[in-house]
Amino acid sequence: MTPPSDNGSHGLRNAGDDAFQLTVDYVKQETVEPLRGLGRFLGYGIVGSFALAFGILLILLGVLRLLQTETGTTLTGHWSWVPYAVVILLGVGVIGVAVWRITAGPGKAKLPAAVARRQAREHESQEGAS
Repeated sequence: MTPPSDNGSHGLRNAGDDAFQLTVDYVKQETVEPLRGLGRFLGYGIVGSFALAFGILLILLGVLRLLQTETGTTLTGHWSWVPYAVVILLGVGVIGVAVWRITAGPGKAKLPAAVARRQAREHESQEGAS
């Protein structure tokens, strides 16, 4: 039996199907896979931050217990609030160091270079327009 003659419609249809499949594969590659990587990154970051926060909480609780038990009768009675104040100040200090490191992180050093590049591009575009 001879194959049916190809009048071009099957070739065009296959090309359309191929183009559609290529588009779907491209969208998956450029959106779904990076989002999976981002989700993994965020998941590890969130778990790590909770572990770090829990660890710092346990250390602060240990310092409180240490101050309450190892100072004898020095911090009792009217001075019983001192261990709590010390732990609160330590906690505020840890928060302060964290905020300082977040705001003065590696991105801060890159900021002046990025601003200079943007200003240079704006200057070039203004010269090109005039």
